[in-house]
Amino acid sequence: MLPSSLTITLDRSGTRTLPVQIADRIRSAISDGEIRGNTRLPSSRALSGEIGVARGVVEQAYEQLIAEGWIEARRGSGTYVRRISSSTGTRVGRTASSPPPTATTHRRRIRLGTGTPWIPPRLPTAWKRAWRDAGAAPHPQIYPDPLGEPRLRDAVVDLLARARGLHTDSSSVVVTTGSMHGLGLALAALADPGVDDSPVLAHENPGYRVATTTARRAGWSLFDVPVDADGMVTDHLDSAPGQTRAVYVTPSHQHPTGGLLPVGRRRALADFARTRDVMIIEDDYDSEFRYDVAPLPTIAEFAPDRTIYLGTVAKTFGGGIRLGWLVAPPHIVQTIASVRADTGDYPSVPVQNAMASLLRDGEWDRTVRAARRRYRERDRRVTEALAPYGELRGVGAGMHTTLLLPEHTATDVARMAAEEGVDVDTLARSTRSPSPITGLLVGYGSLSDEDLVYCLDVLTNALDSVNR
Repeated sequence: MLPSSLTITLDRSGTRTLPVQIADRIRSAISDGEIRGNTRLPSSRALSGEIGVARGVVEQAYEQLIAEGWIEARRGSGTYVRRISSSTGTRVGRTASSPPPTATTHRRRIRLGTGTPWIPPRLPTAWKRAWRDAGAAPHPQIYPDPLGEPRLRDAVVDLLARARGLHTDSSSVVVTTGSMHGLGLALAALADPGVDDSPVLAHENPGYRVATTTARRAGWSLFDVPVDADGMVTDHLDSAPGQTRAVYVTPSHQHPTGGLLPVGRRRALADFARTRDVMIIEDDYDSEFRYDVAPLPTIAEFAPDRTIYLGTVAKTFGGGIRLGWLVAPPHIVQTIASVRADTGDYPSVPVQNAMASLLRDGEWDRTVRAARRRYRERDRRVTEALAPYGELRGVGAGMHTTLLLPEHTATDVARMAAEEGVDVDTLARSTRSPSPITGLLVGYGSLSDEDLVYCLDVLTNALDSVNR
């Protein structure tokens, strides 16, 4: 049964999902002191029967609250409200009458980064199972397959077919330590020093800064292609120099502006690649996380002979795992295999085996489903807070939202936020040549609920101040 002081009324005609409504009500009750710390909550089965919803709806709400730290599941005992201390009395969080939080009360810096994901509470347990499986595999005495462990490549083939509609086979898959490692391998395979000492990579502007650094360190020059609300403006590729050997693109959620490259531009990009004899390097950044429409087909589906597809687990299981993959035509795969055999540039075999277990057990799918629910709600809250101040891009996808602002405004807001302990990037960090697109890059993936409230308060206070 619910605590006697708590009632949950659901609006089934509203825009907020039932799990979100349940989580909001319980969160509010804890914050207001209606439910005290260490109170045992009803089981998901009991609560679902009491309020008339499916058990899975309650489980989603509990999972969200556990992730945010409001409640905890105690094995063999049930679900309990955590003891949350607050310097302002029994309430936790801000009220309409309470003063805004300050950097002094936080006593640490918060970074609104775009690449650090939320990790479900159950993932460490899944990792333990995966490591047990990896430990049961034969000892990796000899050097591994240059393409990666066959077991993991098979699992990646299944994942791509299921999650992205990209149908390939394990002979086309190369295991990497992440998308930027994959980019480096692709650029090494595409460069031909005997023919061209300065190959050119066509690259989005603004674009992914780490990809820029990777290309330059590999000896490539860059040709900047502008972006708009839909991503790369492919018409500008007609001006690319003759030395252009590849086009790097983030079509699923353009980094950093969030555009979704339309099918027409994807086809135009494929046509350009065939006409100019270049390769497309498709970084499928953030494709797992869409909240408004289903992901569009990959460019690799349109032009498998002209596309090197990059993927990673960094946005699902975390960047520290250092695993990803690329899918490429046979001649590219063979070149990469030769390079790796010469350099010994291989990911760890035990880590590959553990990842294969996670993928086979469905942990990637479960993590993505849980993260989508969390990010969808974060996306809504960020949009509601920042929409009054400028145009938002990237809404409805990923782990970040871009707020377009005049450059001087973005710089001032970032400086004021930093003074309050919040580090937020401006688009200037991702821009190489002059661009009309300027603003702030607001990441929210790994923030706690409390930190998100604090950061949005800091940003809106700063925006109010500069607009005054």
